[in-house]
Amino acid sequence: MKMIVGLGNIGAKYAQTRHNVGFMIVDEIAAKLNVDFKTSKFEAEVATAFVNGEKILLVKPSTYMNDSGRAVGPLMTYYNIDPAELLVIHDDLDLPLGKVRLKQKGSAGGHNGIKSILSHVGDQHFKRVKVGIEHPQKMSVVDYVLGKFTPAQLPLFNDAKLTAVAAVEAWLAGTDFAAVMNQYN
Repeated sequence: MKMIVGLGNIGAKYAQTRHNVGFMIVDEIAAKLNVDFKTSKFEAEVATAFVNGEKILLVKPSTYMNDSGRAVGPLMTYYNIDPAELLVIHDDLDLPLGKVRLKQKGSAGGHNGIKSILSHVGDQHFKRVKVGIEHPQKMSVVDYVLGKFTPAQLPLFNDAKLTAVAAVEAWLAGTDFAAVMNQYN
């Protein structure tokens, strides 16, 4: 069983913001798999799919970004999911807008959602799909990440979304994650 977590903040106020790229990409994967999200008892919306006979959980924590681990940890425990079968999709200020970077493990790199997952999972050996939103030039980081993509930025994000979805699909189809990294990084 695999678990794919998209990070973001719940509520209409945060929909389509830069900080919600994880939610947007997981929504795209759910649409392609023709599954719907349902509220779970683990402070998350969860959609279940089967790919090549393997159960896949798509997860959007409803705890807000900075406390994402509060949903992810208990779901992993309940479903007995190994950290190696966890993939987290999130925004990254340190990557250029539209750049997608896959990692097999690592630190939080300053991302509070990843910090929370690390503290609740207790293991850094989970996969990440990082989507670049670039660092703001003339505004605070908080205002920037909670803002929406500009019309000029949106095409770059949409291309990154397609790339991220394709990378996740390759992993779900059985391609070794290292090979997926080589293809999409």
